[in-house]
Amino acid sequence: MKFPGKRKIKHYFPVSERGRISFEFEFSENNVSYILGIDQVLVDIEAHIPDSFLADWNLQKGQSTILPESVAGELHHQLEIQDLIKGEFAGGTIGNTLHNYSILSESESVLLGTIKQDIMVGDYAFKYLRNTAPLVNLSHLTPVGGEMGRAFCLVTPDGERTFALSPGEMNQLPSSSIDSDLLSKAGLFLITAYLLRDENDPIYEATIKACKMAKEHNVPIVLTLGADGLVREKKEFFNQFIKEYVSILAMNGEEAHALTGESDPINAMGGILELADFSLLTIGKDGLLVGGFCDKEYLRETKNELRAHLNYPAFNSYEFSRSMLKKDCLDPVQIISHINPFMGGPGEQIKNTNGAGDAALSALLHDIMANTFHRQTLPSSPKHRANFLTYSSLAQISKYCNRVSYEVLKQNSPRLIRGLPDREDCLEEEYWER
Repeated sequence: MKFPGKRKIKHYFPVSERGRISFEFEFSENNVSYILGIDQVLVDIEAHIPDSFLADWNLQKGQSTILPESVAGELHHQLEIQDLIKGEFAGGTIGNTLHNYSILSESESVLLGTIKQDIMVGDYAFKYLRNTAPLVNLSHLTPVGGEMGRAFCLVTPDGERTFALSPGEMNQLPSSSIDSDLLSKAGLFLITAYLLRDENDPIYEATIKACKMAKEHNVPIVLTLGADGLVREKKEFFNQFIKEYVSILAMNGEEAHALTGESDPINAMGGILELADFSLLTIGKDGLLVGGFCDKEYLRETKNELRAHLNYPAFNSYEFSRSMLKKDCLDPVQIISHINPFMGGPGEQIKNTNGAGDAALSALLHDIMANTFHRQTLPSSPKHRANFLTYSSLAQISKYCNRVSYEVLKQNSPRLIRGLPDREDCLEEEYWER
């Protein structure tokens, strides 16, 4: 498994130090964990439209709307005849994240969801399979008789994204498809807020069942929020759900505002950490924030310039610390790190940010799973003198998330087409403006 960041071999496998294992140690496949996720399996259809198009179809700008199949079919037809479609991609926020994770880590992930039973060459289900990384295990998908879901990502000239969803059979995942044994062996369990939109959908019941199982087996649950409108609509539900089940929470600035009521990202991060143990908060042109907890005994002071904030003076003081679950801290201290966009972002104007947040999350999950892998194979390492959640410090994680997000933006694709360059010049300090 690849490890993120600029490392030296001696940090991993020095055989001369006391308490380390020798090269004769046999690395069993039983030591390798995977990420398991549930998704609404669908195809993303990206179209660049004038603002008037939204009014014509009664779509609220920046929000996500469910469309009947007949309306979605006509919308698709109009986009085609007006030549507004720029691309069709395998989609779904969990599918995107698992794909990116497997590309980065060269490790297995497992996707649960529904897919069309009768797949034909060239149809959406075929394209979904073709455009998903081979290391994403799709053998546990549930075949159904209907059509694939479609998510129209409608991008207006100001860069704002508006989503129109045609569910197809994407919400018909039965709760019986949740395998307790498969879930218990996972390193992380990944879900999205979209799965919890409608309590009458089978996928809602399946997700709740899986979350209860994950909690029983001590598998950390990762939740990525959807549109801020959904969060605002079910704010009380999500607050309670996160407190009960979620360890790691990912979102953008608008969703953080909807969840916490705070428009300032640093203040919002403080509110988020009252609900979850760790958070990734993407804030567009202002970069991203990562926040979590570390036991006071294991805090490491930053060597970077201290960052001031009205309510959180020198909020990045301990960004060189590694994160822990709050329950594993005797004396928990909030730790936060912020980073501006990598090299200012891609040189050309960004036309669509679709998938950038999923890419950042995949990098975070890679770091967490790298820690799990390292702890399983080298349990006596000083890296595991405490029960840390992440392998790297928050400052290093923010760099890695930022870099992967940049790659997706540069490719103008919601999924990584390839991994990062072999030589990671991006990790040299002079490239980072803090």
